[in-house]
Amino acid sequence: MKTNTKPRRPAVSATNRRRWLQAGAAAACTALPRIAAAQDEYKVTQGRIRQSVIHWCFRPMPVEDLAANAARMGLKSVELVGPEHWPTLKKHGLMCAISGSHGFAKGFAHVEERAECLDKLRQSIDATAGEGWPSVITFSGFRRGISDEDGMRNMVEGLKKIVGHAEKKKVTLCLEMLNSKVNVEMKGHPDYFCDNIERCVEICNQVGSERLKILFDIYHVQIMQGDLIARIRKFHPFIGHYHTAGNPGRNEIDDTQEIHYPPIMKAIIETGYKGYVGQEFIPLRDKAASLNQAVKICDV
Repeated sequence: MKTNTKPRRPAVSATNRRRWLQAGAAAACTALPRIAAAQDEYKVTQGRIRQSVIHWCFRPMPVEDLAANAARMGLKSVELVGPEHWPTLKKHGLMCAISGSHGFAKGFAHVEERAECLDKLRQSIDATAGEGWPSVITFSGFRRGISDEDGMRNMVEGLKKIVGHAEKKKVTLCLEMLNSKVNVEMKGHPDYFCDNIERCVEICNQVGSERLKILFDIYHVQIMQGDLIARIRKFHPFIGHYHTAGNPGRNEIDDTQEIHYPPIMKAIIETGYKGYVGQEFIPLRDKAASLNQAVKICDV
């Protein structure tokens, strides 16, 4: 007679059953914080500030990852990335709120740099207009011994040579003010010519086109001049774009720094501004978590 050698499953006692149920419940509880963290990620709800994020300060996070994070949080744009990345933005339902051009190292304050700046601006204006996107950045470049009078004259003459093309293409040039006090790479730009808002506004006045405005970088203005809300209210007709960052350090815009962002965002809304606010801080902590915190702070 053949003997069945297959082992028999032991009977499950009530005690063992309770232990298994308790172990399963413990495992479920262990998983809960991860689920809660995903559910707690903030997504734009007010939407009165159209938020964007700048890529360079979130490196080495790839554009693909930054775009995915931005879209999930309810942002509208990843900006200052080249046309090679625009298909990635569109895949995530995003756009590029402001396009790059000639960079801050060269600009219109010096006649000898004009031709290169005009060429790069023209290319960027054409590419940006082709997507139906709104803005292109421009800069003054560095002073390098030039007087205020000569620098202003060169700025106005140079920008007048390109603003007509921007008008034709329905793209706004945004002249960025940068601070000249902080001598730390990408946190300040010693010797930058357009280092105060009033100078930038006067250039816009003299050029006399609705297609030339200023990029009001809240971090840079705070360092050089302060009175942020007063200047926003005074100069809002000339403002075509905003950037954020915490001061000091150009890091997170939370309560570790001196700028209180919610009332600044409310002041921007009160001016009737319909453009974009780009998050341009350098995260010290988890990049996605810091971006999400900033999104929540600015969604007033």
